[in-house]
Amino acid sequence: MPDPLVSPGPTGPEGFIRANTRIHAPPHVPEVRLHLADEAVPLWQATEAELEQQGLPPPFWAFAWAGGQALARYVLDRPDVVRGQPVLDLASGSGLVGIAAALAGAGPVRAADLDPFALVAIQLNAALNGVTLASEPADLIGTDVPEPVILVGDLFYERDLADRLATWLLRLTGAGRTVLVGDPGRSYLPKDQLEELACYEVAVSRDLEDAEVKRTRVWRFRTV
Repeated sequence: MPDPLVSPGPTGPEGFIRANTRIHAPPHVPEVRLHLADEAVPLWQATEAELEQQGLPPPFWAFAWAGGQALARYVLDRPDVVRGQPVLDLASGSGLVGIAAALAGAGPVRAADLDPFALVAIQLNAALNGVTLASEPADLIGTDVPEPVILVGDLFYERDLADRLATWLLRLTGAGRTVLVGDPGRSYLPKDQLEELACYEVAVSRDLEDAEVKRTRVWRFRTV
């Protein structure tokens, strides 16, 4: 039987993250190291109900999702996309995409996420990789963000969220922003508004997805 999940307690989010994750390199982005959950830590198996009992939101920050891995790979392989430019990593989670952008020469990089644990994980992961990210606890959808490049990893998994997100990102694209999306085939991806840039076979866990390898694409929003 695995050890029980270590609650935040007096050590707060940082202690919780360090106690319930291990340092790994995502399979498709071996240049980057992150604090991630794996089969050997109880956070991997924790149910949403168990987390709710401890007042914890779902730990999306503890996993390297396929869309984020693909987008990070694209940015690292094509640094000219972000080099020397301010970048927004939306719903950053672990910070993987923002870290990849910083490693590719972007700056400053802002990582936004609503989960306070994610904001701490982003800073821990940025430090692991020797880069600086500004983390912000904000829902930026619908706002006029200043960054010329917006990176979105694996966020089109709910209808209402996807509708709000697509409307906003299309408006930003029309205003001259570059919007890149990493997505493994989520149901609500607005393909009719996108141009495919790259395709990857990304290794993932069957505990998280419906396959061990997800065909994952990087897209760019098109101007209307």
